[in-house]
This record gives sequence, C-alpha cells and structure tokens, in this order.
Amino acid sequence: MIEATLCFPRRDVDGTEEVLLIEKRRGLGEGWYNGPGGKLEAGETPRECAVRETREEVGLEIDPADLEKAAELDFRLDGERHTLCHVFRTRTFAGEPRPSPEARPEWVAVEAVPYDRMWEDDRLWLPAVLAGETVAGEFRFVGGEPLDEADFADHALERGVSFADER
Repeated sequence: MIEATLCFPRRDVDGTEEVLLIEKRRGLGEGWYNGPGGKLEAGETPRECAVRETREEVGLEIDPADLEKAAELDFRLDGERHTLCHVFRTRTFAGEPRPSPEARPEWVAVEAVPYDRMWEDDRLWLPAVLAGETVAGEFRFVGGEPLDEADFADHALERGVSFADER
C-alpha cells in the first residue's frame, strides 16, 4: 500500500477564491490536474510529506503547522488497498509557484476547477474540501494496474469528519 499526500494552497485575488493546481508532467496521473503531492518517504509524517512535495513540485514554502487536514482518501484497486492519501489545505505559504520536471502549477478560480481533466473521483470530494469541509472517502477501482488506467467503480464518502487529533 502506498501512503501519499495532496496539498491545496489557496488565495484570494480581488475577491476571487483561487486554488493552486498542478498539471502532472510524469508518473501516475500524467497530464491530469491535481494538487501538489506525492508518496511519503521513510520516517516522514503526512504533514512533512505535503510540505516537502509542495516545495519540490512548485517551490512554495509551507510551515507544517499552517496545514489543515481536510481529507483522508482510501483508494482500492480490485478489492485491495492501493493508496491512502492525506489531503491538506492552507492559505499561508511563502514564494511564488514555479514549474518543475514533475509539475506545471496554475492558479485556478475555485469555480473553474477543471474536473474534466482530473481523476474521476476528484469531483466527488474536492468541491467539499475547497468549500472548507472535511471528508473521508473510499474509492474503488477495477481493472488492474496502473491505477490511472483502471475503471472507477464505486465510492463511499463521509463529510464533517474530525481530524482534530492530527493537527
């Protein structure tokens, strides 16, 4: 099982809420949009991973204490647990996003998130996360590896989940 993170930096520009998305340039989900993130390294906490991955992929500096846990997503492939993803959001960061070999960053109005260019499950949980809610979800895919070529089969989603003990 893979343990991973996603981070969604947010900002307000002239009254328009924006979220920083990346277009993946390689690896799982290449060509699709999502938040910066990736796999946990040995001995790393999810919060530390989100900070590191955001710095590596788009150059933003984030204090781990400024991350708010927004979701925990359990991805299943052919009945087996494939990935556990910890999702964070923040409005506090330093620097300007810059592209990397992994990702092309883009500020997008929350109302214009390109769900048609994202994982099929994102449209189920990301609107709630961007609206300030917390969610826990299980998403089932079938069809074998790789996950981004498997078919989305089913899901369960719970809103208003408490992650207070993980702050």
